[in-house]
Amino acid sequence: MNIYVGNLASEVTEDDIRLAFEAFGKVDTASVIKDKFSGQSKGFGFVEMASKEEGQSAIEGLNGTELKGKTLSVNEARPRTENRGGSRGGRR
Repeated sequence: MNIYVGNLASEVTEDDIRLAFEAFGKVDTASVIKDKFSGQSKGFGFVEMASKEEGQSAIEGLNGTELKGKTLSVNEARPRTENRGGSRGGRR
């Protein structure tokens, strides 16, 4: 199960996320999304958990909790879509 983790403090590491989620089950991968130019955290990441049941309990257990001073937003990740954000045309 792929889980979205939002509102991350800039100093949160992949290890921090992994530790938080391992309390609920086996974590396959944990990643913090970083800006490709600055290397700074974009404030969100993803966790892949082995089972849907463990993922669901992690979502319920961690959503709204605090990690390094910020309240986490945790929910099931939506699949990526090709159209990300609509049209950019229009007024000039």
